Parts: sequence; structure tokens; C-alpha cells
Amino acid sequence: MMKIKLYIFVFVTAMGLSAAVAGAQEPQDGVADGPRVMTLRDCMEYAISNSTKIRIQQAAIGDAQIDRRDAALALFTPQISAQTYAYYNFGRSIDPQTNTYFNTTSFHNNYGVSAGYDLFDGFKAVNNYKISKTGMLIADSQEKQVEADICLAVMEAYYNVVYYKRLCDVYEEQVAVAEQALAKAKRQEELGQKGHADVIQMEADLADRQYDLTNTYNMYQDQKMTLADLMFWPVDEELNIDTSMPVWQIEPVATESVVDFALEHNPGIQIASWQELNAKRELSTAKWSLLPTLGLYAGWSTSYYTYQGSTTNPFWNQFKNNGGEYVELSLSIPIWNRLSKHSTISRKRHALDKATAELDQKRRDVESEVRRAIQDRDGAATAYQQAQRKAEVQAEAYTLNLKKLEQGLISPLEFQTANNNFLKAQADEMNSLFKYLIKQAVVRYYNGVEYVNQ
Repeated sequence: MMKIKLYIFVFVTAMGLSAAVAGAQEPQDGVADGPRVMTLRDCMEYAISNSTKIRIQQAAIGDAQIDRRDAALALFTPQISAQTYAYYNFGRSIDPQTNTYFNTTSFHNNYGVSAGYDLFDGFKAVNNYKISKTGMLIADSQEKQVEADICLAVMEAYYNVVYYKRLCDVYEEQVAVAEQALAKAKRQEELGQKGHADVIQMEADLADRQYDLTNTYNMYQDQKMTLADLMFWPVDEELNIDTSMPVWQIEPVATESVVDFALEHNPGIQIASWQELNAKRELSTAKWSLLPTLGLYAGWSTSYYTYQGSTTNPFWNQFKNNGGEYVELSLSIPIWNRLSKHSTISRKRHALDKATAELDQKRRDVESEVRRAIQDRDGAATAYQQAQRKAEVQAEAYTLNLKKLEQGLISPLEFQTANNNFLKAQADEMNSLFKYLIKQAVVRYYNGVEYVNQ
């Protein structure tokens, strides 16, 4: 039975990428140095490097880097500013020299430099810096999560393309067999060995095979377009992928080990955990804001003035002589701000409760997903093994019925039934294999192996 299975299934595999649909052929791949044949990993890497979702997430990482820089500067550096102004006074003003009023038009010009640093602000700057560092970690994990989502979508689309391409190969073989059987039946009809009804039945069977081939080829093209869209593949270029059957193997894993690893390293849980940590820091900052703030400030200023119709000191003399410095220590005590700070504390406490609940929910979701993924993978492995056995038996039955048909021992209708069972067994075998491979990839991902590295 194994030899029969290998003869039929492997022979179909060797048909390559040529797909004839109703007399029309699929575009050829070209010579050896033609278009590149993309593997699953190639498709994933191309999708990641061209995805708009990744570009959006990279922009978010850029914002997080800016937030971290601003927080560091606010924590470790003072605020420094310089100012100047000039104005003409046409009304009554005070003479800076005599401190008396006069009505002469005057010109005033001032310069100043000041610096300030918050000695104590309720640890606001410190917490903001810690929050910004955690924000960087969140942005990086969100990018990894987006990459994983893209890779999984590409994997599913890729296997769909391979499935329908391989199914096209199977239907091509069936069409060829049906054409040979019809030609032989027509010859036997001419010799009086078969009736016209048998020939008509074989023609109908050939039409069914050609119809199934056409529909399958259309599905193949549709799935190929879906894959190209996920990859952001250029619309004016042909996408050629490796459609060889992947090798499968059972990889036993300890469920609890995978669960523990996922609960610690899964990007979704890490993001929720860091968001809870930031919520705690924001609540702490809001509580500390009830205390007084202390600031240290220093500055220097000078001025120049002149009056219409009078003689004043030159600019540089006034600039030097009118200069002055100051040092200021400021203490601000909050007394009544309409309970705005208390309201902020309440909102931050609610935000912390929400973040804690979201973390608990995320942990539960991931644990359930891991256990379900392992269960689905094991179930898919069992289904594939059964589908293999079913395909082997149906292949043997198909071969025997084909010989009976050639010898006239069964009717074309009976052979069509056997043929349909054989086709369904092959389709089920390939479908169950690809389902297993996807489920296996999900389990590997939760166990720490990124999709693109599998």
C-alpha cells in the first residue's frame, strides 16, 4: 500500500508548478536565474519590512524615545531662559535716577538671563523618567506583538496558497486520467466493447474534473493575491513561492512549562504588566503633589534708557552699571485648589484598578490560549495521522478501481465514486497537515520561538 501511495501522491508532487486550466496555462517561472522563489520565512521577513503597521509602530517608538529624552532633561537639567525687550514711553514715567515723575519721551531697553531648578516636586520628574523608560519597553513589545500578528497571518495565507496549488496538481492528474479513460472508452465504443452511455458518463466525469480544476485554480489565485496583499508585494510583479510539501514532526512539550514561560515572556502580558507599573507610579505622583514644592532660581539682568532732549550715559556704561543678579529659593504650599488634586488621585487610583484587572484578564487569556493551542496541536496531529492512513487506503482502492474500469468490471459511475473518495482523502490529508503546522507554530511562539525564526 505504501508503494501505491508513493507512486500516486509523489508523482503528482513532481508535476511542479505547471497548472493548465481549460487550455490556458499559468505564467511560467522562467529560467533558473528568473524570479526568486519565496519561502515561508522570506514571505514573513518581506511582510515585516514593508508593513504599514510596523511603520506606524516604529513612529510610536520614536515618540517614546522623545518622551524618555524629555523626562531625562527635566530630571537632570535646569530651565534656562533669556529675554530682552525695548519700548518708547510717550507719557508720564518715572526717572530711574531721581525716582520722580516726568513727561519726557523716553526709550527703555532691558536684558536678562534666568535659570531655575525644582529641588522637590513630589518626585514628579523622577516618576516621569521611570514612566518614560517603561514606555520604551511597552513600545518595543507592541512592535514585537505586531510582528507576530503579521507573521501568523502570512503563515496562514502561505499555507492556503500551497494547499490550493497542490490541490490543483492533484486535479490536473485527475483530468489527465479522465482524458485517457475517455479516449480509450471511445475507442472501445467503436469496437463495440462499450456502450454509448458509458462514454457519455466518462465525458461528464471529465467535465466535472475540469470544473473542479478551474474552481481550485481560481481559489489558488485568490489566496495568492491575499498573501501578496499581506506582504505588500508590488502589484506589477509575480509572486512565486515554494509550494513543496513541508516536513512534519511531533514535538512533545510540557504544558505547564509552556504556560509558565508564556506568562512571563509573552509580549501582551509584559505590556499589561508595565502599564500597571506606570499606573502605580502615576498614582504615587498624584499623592505626592499634595506636598509643598521647593525650587531654586537665579538670574541676571541689566537695562539701558535715554530721554528726549537729555544726555545719558553711553549704552555700554549703562549695560555694565545697571546689571544685577539674584538668587531665589521658592516654597509653594498648596492650600485650596478646589479639590482638583484629590480628584486626580481618585482618577489615578481607578486607572490602577483598571490596569490591574486588565493584567489579570490578560494572564487568564494567555494561559487559556496556550492550553488550547497545545490541545489543538495534539488534536491536529492525530487527525493528520488518521488522514494519512485514510489517503493510503483510498489510493489503493483508487488504483484497484482504475484497473477494474479498464477491464470493464465496474461502471464509470462506480469509478467516479471511488475517484471522489480518493480526491477527498488527498485534500483532507493536506488540509490536516497545514492545520497541524499552524497550530505547532503557535505553540512554539508561546514557548519563546518567534514565527519568523521557526
